[in-house]
Formats: sequence, C-alpha cells, structure tokens
Amino acid sequence: MTPGHPEYGHTPGVETTTGPLGQGLGMAVGFAIAEKRMRDEFGETVCNHRTWVFAGDGCLMEGVGQEAVSLAGHLKLGHLNLLYDMNGITIDGSTELAFTEDTAAKFRALGWHVVEACGHTHQDIDEALESAKAETERPSIVMFNTVIGKGAPTKAGTSSIHGSRLGVEEARAAKAGLGLPDVPFEVSPGLLNAWREFGKRGASDHQAWKTRLTQLPKGKLNEFYRRVERLPPEGLSHKVKEAKQNWLEGQPQVATRKASQMCLEILTDQMPELIGGSADLAGSNLTTTTAAMPAYSAEKSGRYLNYGVREFAMGTVMNGLSLHGGLIPYGGTFLVFSDYMRNAIRLSALMKTKVLYVMTHDSIGLGEDGPTHQPVEHLASLRAIPGLDVFRPADAIETMEAYEAALKGNGPALLALSRQGLPAVRNKASEENLTAKGGYVLRGCEGSRDATLIATGSEVSIALQVADILSDKSVKVAVVSLPCWARFDKQSRDYRESVLGPVPRYAIEAASPFGWARYTGCEQQVFGVEDFGASASCEELYEFFGFAPETIARKVLDRLQKRKSERAA
Repeated sequence: MTPGHPEYGHTPGVETTTGPLGQGLGMAVGFAIAEKRMRDEFGETVCNHRTWVFAGDGCLMEGVGQEAVSLAGHLKLGHLNLLYDMNGITIDGSTELAFTEDTAAKFRALGWHVVEACGHTHQDIDEALESAKAETERPSIVMFNTVIGKGAPTKAGTSSIHGSRLGVEEARAAKAGLGLPDVPFEVSPGLLNAWREFGKRGASDHQAWKTRLTQLPKGKLNEFYRRVERLPPEGLSHKVKEAKQNWLEGQPQVATRKASQMCLEILTDQMPELIGGSADLAGSNLTTTTAAMPAYSAEKSGRYLNYGVREFAMGTVMNGLSLHGGLIPYGGTFLVFSDYMRNAIRLSALMKTKVLYVMTHDSIGLGEDGPTHQPVEHLASLRAIPGLDVFRPADAIETMEAYEAALKGNGPALLALSRQGLPAVRNKASEENLTAKGGYVLRGCEGSRDATLIATGSEVSIALQVADILSDKSVKVAVVSLPCWARFDKQSRDYRESVLGPVPRYAIEAASPFGWARYTGCEQQVFGVEDFGASASCEELYEFFGFAPETIARKVLDRLQKRKSERAA
C-alpha cells in the first residue's frame, strides 16, 4: 500500500503518519525522549537505539519544526539524528523566495551537532552518518546538499518536479541517463536480492536483543512486557475505586482542574508509564504530581516535561512518546490554546495514539482574563474531530471516571476542566463507570418527566439548581450529565432514548450552542454563549450571559407553558 502520505496503522513499516510539515520532527523528538526514558528505566542492554528523522526545507520553515528542534537541543537528545534534504525547492519555487537563513549557524546556536555533506555521493553520505552516530551528547543534523529530481534532464532542480509526475518522455530520458531499462516499475533481480539481503542483516541483532531482554530480572521483564502491551498494572482498579468512594463520602468542592491533579497523583503513582507535562502552565493546569517529579532534563530523564511555550510541539512530542511504546503521555495547557496544537490533536485521532490532553480554563468561568482566553467555540470544534473523546467532567468523581475511560480507550482523549471551584454532583455510589457511557441520568424524578435538563461540566450543578426551582413549581424534570458526546453517541439507541426521554430537552453549557440541537431538537432550547465572552468575575459573567438558575428556570417554564397552550389549541 502506497498512500500519498503513509499512514501509521495502515501501511506496514510506517512508524508514524506524516504529511503536515514539521510534525514529523516533533514526533521524532518524542521518540528520542521516550528512548532515553526507557533506557534509564530498563537499561541500555534492551533500550539503546537511535531515532532517525528525514526532513526537508518546509519542515524547518513550519513553526512547529522550530519549536521541536529548540526543545531537542535544550534536552541534549544525543540519540536523535535529523537528515535534512537541503534541495532548496518548495512548491512555489526556490526557497530563496522566503527562506534564506543560515540553518547551520542556527542549529549550532540551538545546541545541535551540525554535519554538512553532499547527498549524492555514497562516501560522503557514509562519513556524515558515521559522524552523526558518533555524537551522543547532542542531537545531530546532517545537512545533505541535493538536487531535487537529479537525473531528470529538464525538470531536475525545479519546482515542477515537486509532487508532480515526471511524464513519459522525462522518465524515459532519466532512466536512459541512469542506465536503466525503459520499463515501468521494474527492479532487476540483482538489486532485489541485494535489497533483501539488507533486510536480513538485522535478524541476528534482533535475536540477540530478545536474548538480552529475557535476561532481565523477572520483575523488570514482566513490567517491560506490561508496558509495551499497554496492560493496566495490578491494584490500579482498586485504587481508583477507593478514591471514588472517599470522594463520594467527602464530597470535595474543587475545580475540576484540581480534581484532575488529585486523579493524576493516584494514577502517576500506580502507572510509571505516565509521563506528564505542560506548555509553561503547570501552576495553572495542575499537571505536576509527586510521582512524576523530578522533571525530565538534559541530565536525567524524569516523568515530567517542561515544554515551555510550545503548545504545538507538545502535541507532536506526545504523539511520538505514545507511538514509541512503553509510555502514555499527558500534557496541559489552556483549552483556548488548543488552537495552537489542533493539527497534532487531529493526528492523534487519525493514528489512534494513546494521548491525554489536559485542557483547563474551559469556559467563561475563568473570569477576568476576558474573551481572548475564554474558549466559547472550542468544545464544538474539538467534538467534531473523529476519534477524539472530549470529556467535560462535572466533579471529582466524573473526572476520575474520565481518566479511567480514557486510559482504557483505543485513542486520544481530551479533558476540558474548570478553573473555578464546583460543588460535588455525584452522591450515589455506582459500580459502573457512568462517565464512560458518555451520558447518564444524574437525577431522576417520580413518575413521568415533563422535561429533561442536559448539562456538562460546571453547568451540571446549575442544572440541578434549575431542577430544584422547577420542582417547587410542580414541574417534573430529570437532570442528565453528558460529559462525553462521542461516548454517548456510541451507546444503543434504547439507552440514549431512556436517558434523554421523549420530552422537551434543554441543554445548558457555557459555550457555543453549536451542535447541541442533535440532543435538544433545536438551538432555541440551548442555553449557551453566542459571543466571545467578556472580562469580569466568574459570578458576574454567568449572570450576564443568562446562566443564573432562576433565569433558566423561568425561561424553561415559559416555554413549557407555551408548548402546553399550543397543544391545547
């Protein structure tokens, strides 16, 4: 199979999906970080390999590529080798149009080992690669001067060969110049046999590696297999259940970002494969834990990465960490900054990598920072990504269940977490992970219901207050918590209908109403935010945008009465 941009999981031998320029560089940095971490944990007899990444001019122009190589130099990833095909051509023409920097000087300034060589001479190539392999204290870039389409008589060195077919006459002339027969897609038996011999070279090395692996102490060997096969550690489910029971009894009233840290304290202690990080917002995202420290550095590979202000690179590095195997990454930033890393999140979903995105400050509830930081449209756009589970938990128990569901899932997950403190909403024990279902009836009512209130995250507690007000007015309503749309949509139709009910449905979420009509029937029955937010305290903003329980209750009651009158007429 030869798709235009080879995809991980579809084409044998493809280790990661590339195509969006620069992301391959970031994922390679993730591979190298993972190799160093696994080497420090399991020893260099079983983990002591190099990461080779091929890049072109466009990869170094993209901002994410710059973020990634800067981080790699800072961490002194000596087992990372970048082979740069420096042919000076992009789709629009010569790189002279837009890219004239001194790349060698820049990489030296970033702490890289720089090698320059001709990319068409075997001896030069061999010597350059040996130089890169000899360097173990710094990442290496080998800058290969090449001619794109070398051998094509009229198109070599031009943009017309970038992504376009040679054409019959040009191909015929190129083959003639190379001494090849004018036959399409033919490899001579001699070359084919030589290539297959290359493939056999690694067999003895692979067998020797397997022998060394089996010589590890039994406990470490079992842990290695558990890690690479992504099996849960013993005792994890008990610890999770114990925490949920404690929180059920204690009813902690905390922001879900704090609940996330409470969960991560338990999970990182039980799961040494968890490796965390934040894009310069650790104190706000609350992603640091006792077990994950000390941080990863050039000197020692820890379990926490300080990514700096590099959101996009963080996403790509986490994809690389996950693809390498043996590690499960999580990384934090503000939800509004998911825009900076969206294409990395998209690739996570496309490749089904096990990556946890910890996104805090999830709504207008973050307050005074104002509309630039209030992610009113982000939930809708992230929910639109196929294969991404977006969780917006309402309290500590839902947050733990979201993590549990994400860790058992087959792809990436994103947690949208509140800045402001929230009341506990779960007060009944459940052996079942209700959040894993995506939605469930949090509070029912006696007899048949008149309406259903649906909410997520910080608005679930508001929905409960609205239900109390309506109950006092003899209106029977059920409250549904819907923390993950994607999960809920996968449930059976009977289950979904039993949760939502055959009655008018009203959704409450401090974000764009876009998409909610799939559950309510129309956007007029959604209480959301249709602007960019504003700068004020959380309490003032909720009042200003119409999220006061009394306001919502009055509007629901008015609409129910109008509906009743219309039916009577």
